[in-house]
Amino acid sequence: MNEGSLKHLTETVQYNCHVSDARHATDYPLCTYLMKMREYYRWERAIPLGAPLPRGEVADWLQARERLWEDLDEAELRPLDIDGVIFDPFDAGAVNEDLLPRGLVYSGGIGNGGKAHFLLGRLERCEQVGEYRVAVVSSEYARELAAPPAMIRGQQIILRRESLRRLLWEKLEGWRWSRPANALGRAFAYYDFESDLVVALNAMTGVEIETLRLHEVGEHQAGMLLGDRWEEMLFALLRTPAELMLRAVRDHLADCLSTLPALIERDNPASLHFYFGNLTPLRKDLFPALEAAYHPWAKAGERASLLASVSRGRLHWLETAERALGEYQRQPEGAAGRIQALIEGVRL
Repeated sequence: MNEGSLKHLTETVQYNCHVSDARHATDYPLCTYLMKMREYYRWERAIPLGAPLPRGEVADWLQARERLWEDLDEAELRPLDIDGVIFDPFDAGAVNEDLLPRGLVYSGGIGNGGKAHFLLGRLERCEQVGEYRVAVVSSEYARELAAPPAMIRGQQIILRRESLRRLLWEKLEGWRWSRPANALGRAFAYYDFESDLVVALNAMTGVEIETLRLHEVGEHQAGMLLGDRWEEMLFALLRTPAELMLRAVRDHLADCLSTLPALIERDNPASLHFYFGNLTPLRKDLFPALEAAYHPWAKAGERASLLASVSRGRLHWLETAERALGEYQRQPEGAAGRIQALIEGVRL
């Protein structure tokens, strides 16, 4: 792809990113929003991680970006024009059939709360891993405020090295405020961040990108078990506590199917510590047995209780997901409250 065509495509994808952000940027709590905006500014200006940000310029940029979003509040997404061929922005499979041979990667999909996610980046490598085609993105040309480091659509997995690296940096910076003796701290201790930030960050990114792949494989496996009805239910329950709980249930199922069995089998302490350090409060609340099984492993390397908890979780979260689906199909009206109560009542 020549420079002019790439520039035009990048501008179109970035425009769609702005439209998505205009619709959803206010979904975040204020502190989370401001933190994400700081790092978004860093990405746009190509400022190295760890370098100080000019506060005045960030404030001006923030105001200008919010004005742009106000102007785009009612805007429609634009189709992608690639050398005269027009693509729907959500037809990522067809777009990538065209772009991957050119060394580019595209993603367009729907995430939490119905937010659209778009990405255009430089392809680092594309390989077949079992039944999955895995594309790793190196640098990113266009992205939105939320930059999920991994995505799957069908059997195509996209892993974003740059976004993962930034996520790890944000986690490290947050942990450094008080340096608690927790799972995140144990994970970071496997890397020499104090002596060479760049080398340590690159090393951790190289390891954790495999954990992302394992989770996306689990997502696909969970999707095969739950079917298209699951996505229909999520769409109907967008922006409700039930949606968040259902996503947590599916994440637990995916991890019990793929991520945790592989990490435990490979005996990779750094990745296991990092996995537990990243569990959200909601996921911990729903699966306290998993957190309880982590502590004897972290203290003495005892794997039996961890393996047993994962095995129970695989059956439990599949059953819970199926019960929630049944509840929704039985009577869609008012299903959000009933599903929320169902999930709250079956903590494991």
